[in-house]
Amino acid sequence: MSDTEEVLAAPKIPDGEKVDFDDIHKKRQNKDLNELQALIDAHFEHRKKEEEELIALKDRIEKRRAERAEQQRIRSEKDKERQARQAEEKARREEDSMKRMAEDDMKKKKALSNMGSQYSSYLAKADQKRGGKKQTEREKKKKILADRRKPLNIDHLNEDKLKEKAKELWEWMHSLESEKFDYGEQLKKQKYEVGILCRKNCDHPDFNCWFHFCFIKIC
Repeated sequence: MSDTEEVLAAPKIPDGEKVDFDDIHKKRQNKDLNELQALIDAHFEHRKKEEEELIALKDRIEKRRAERAEQQRIRSEKDKERQARQAEEKARREEDSMKRMAEDDMKKKKALSNMGSQYSSYLAKADQKRGGKKQTEREKKKKILADRRKPLNIDHLNEDKLKEKAKELWEWMHSLESEKFDYGEQLKKQKYEVGILCRKNCDHPDFNCWFHFCFIKIC
């Protein structure tokens, strides 16, 4: 026999006594009510505990969210400070670079101006020393070079004009170097031809080979 059958089994009625069925029914009803109330109380207690745990979980989530937001704010501020420092450092480097470029340009202008004035002064002194003497071939060459070497006159030029002037001077110097090279090659060729003529003339009995040897050496 199961426990349920034992619980539902009818109580034994004592012999010779009167049975109060209402009292038995009330007792059973009270017992059922007490058990139901206990179940209800246990349910609400369990639900209250779950609600408290849920509230605690929400609090932890909000706390972590606030901590992450604070960490993000701190990182953002640090990034802004770092970017500001980098921008400031970049601006400072650019400013220093511009200052150095301006100083270099001023030094170049001053150096070129000094070179022009010094050369003009040198030519003037050379002219004074020569006085009224007759110009030699070397002096004529110097005068031609002096006429070709005009004063730079670059104090009033801006950066772009100064670059154009420097480019013009460089091209002019390049052309002079080309002319110098051409003249050098021409001189080598002439020396070679003179040497051949001298060697041919050395075979002639009336020609002084020693004179030609000295001439070639001087050339």
